[in-house]
Amino acid sequence: MRYAEKIRIPHSPAAARTAAAAGLALAVGLTATPALATPTTRTAGAAAHSGLDRYYDQRLAWGTCVQSPDDTTGRDLDAAGVQCANVTVPLDYTAPRGRTITVAVSRFKATDTRHRIGAILLNNGGPGGTAVESPPVIRKAMKEVGARYDIIGFDPRFTGRSTPLDCGWPVSFPWFSAGAGRAGFDRHVALSKSLAAKCRATNASVLPHVTTRNTARDMDVIRGALGERKISYLGYSYGTYLGTVYTQMFPGRYDRVVLDGAIDPRAYGPRLLKDAVRENEQALSAWATWTAGHHTTYGLGRTRTAVLATIDRVMAKAARAPLTVGTAPDIFRLDDTHIPTLLFMGVADDTDASRAFLAEQVSVLSKAAKGQQSSPSPEFTEQLRFALTGEGSAFGSVQTAILCGDAAAPRNPELYWRDIERARAAHPLFGPLTENIGPCAFWNPPKEKPTRIRHDAPALIVAATGDPRTTYRGSVALHDQLPSSKLLTLKGANRHALYGEYGNACVDTKVNRYLATGRLPGKDEVCVK
Repeated sequence: MRYAEKIRIPHSPAAARTAAAAGLALAVGLTATPALATPTTRTAGAAAHSGLDRYYDQRLAWGTCVQSPDDTTGRDLDAAGVQCANVTVPLDYTAPRGRTITVAVSRFKATDTRHRIGAILLNNGGPGGTAVESPPVIRKAMKEVGARYDIIGFDPRFTGRSTPLDCGWPVSFPWFSAGAGRAGFDRHVALSKSLAAKCRATNASVLPHVTTRNTARDMDVIRGALGERKISYLGYSYGTYLGTVYTQMFPGRYDRVVLDGAIDPRAYGPRLLKDAVRENEQALSAWATWTAGHHTTYGLGRTRTAVLATIDRVMAKAARAPLTVGTAPDIFRLDDTHIPTLLFMGVADDTDASRAFLAEQVSVLSKAAKGQQSSPSPEFTEQLRFALTGEGSAFGSVQTAILCGDAAAPRNPELYWRDIERARAAHPLFGPLTENIGPCAFWNPPKEKPTRIRHDAPALIVAATGDPRTTYRGSVALHDQLPSSKLLTLKGANRHALYGEYGNACVDTKVNRYLATGRLPGKDEVCVK
């Protein structure tokens, strides 16, 4: 999943780097609104949901994706032939006659209507990521088979262009390290408590309904509003958990399911990244080796050991006093609670472009640690602005609300401190980050119990052996829990999100073969980087 993450990499280099800061997926505009039709029997499952017929049987007013004169993404979607609409859903599925909200959707219609397979729904991860912008990108990834699907993007409830939620936080997300000592941890306890309180003060009436299970219910309403008996699904990262939840809540209503970078549902929760330290250390080490080969460009060291020692020096300096980066009006001060987050987010992708971007960041921090002025690039400035200010408050608010609404977190701060101290000896850089406390420790308890797997599901699970976000172990665990599933492994990649993004022809071909035929491979398959 992505919690500063767990993130799926968005689809343009600049957006990817900004989003890598916190799993941000860029939103696009929608303007169409649905008109409710008289309930009919055209949709499987509507009658099974007492009081929900009007949602399942609504007719969508498909139209332009442009919301405002400066909505360039909406214009791009329109130019590509994508249409947009809003789906009306109940805030609380136990009170379907009560308050309603809207979920933004987009549709790239099948052009090979003679051989049309159906509709495929997209989720880009997060939690809190959007996908209204994604159908053209996925159509390209699907190659010939893409023409046989209606490709459906949607912004889950309270994200992107759906009904919004914003707690008005002073930070974009609450995921930082405890730093070198107790003082940093205590500051983060106070911050986490204040962020939770701010959400209760501003959005108490909706927080209990910002959950994965309700998003899965929304997905089934989307299926009904599309007039589909079954719907296929492509989910990345946290989207694999959402897809798994859908298969458990609505068995028999899905067709082809691709889960890329999967999460073990038994491990899902606010502290999921506790189990990812080893993979992130390996990814950081691999990045350091690459960076050592580019010493003349970045000046961070000629060996892996020297590069990692540079990071240690930066951390030690930042622990004594915050580093100053940038020039007015964009001046940022980073201490030892911030830098591990930047490093953690920077190693989610092992492509040269992403490694170069992280090397640039560390070079800027290294110069700042020496007292030298170094202006970050516009992309790094954008990332720092997102990470260290409230610019992305809405994103962080929703992401946290989903995590806290899905599963409870321990409430005693001392438990987190003990875990941090235990982790620090073996993992001094990332341990105080992944073990740190967050707002979920101060959140109201979830309304529903977490989803458990009780039904088999014949999904195709795609995973890289070195995935630093949703670890390969999570994909293997989900595969074990779904006996009819098949596991497609990419060996040798430290990468989160593969299909259509990483450029591995073997992975893309095998996923497209499944989407075209509906037949899973006879056995688990392996590709190499």
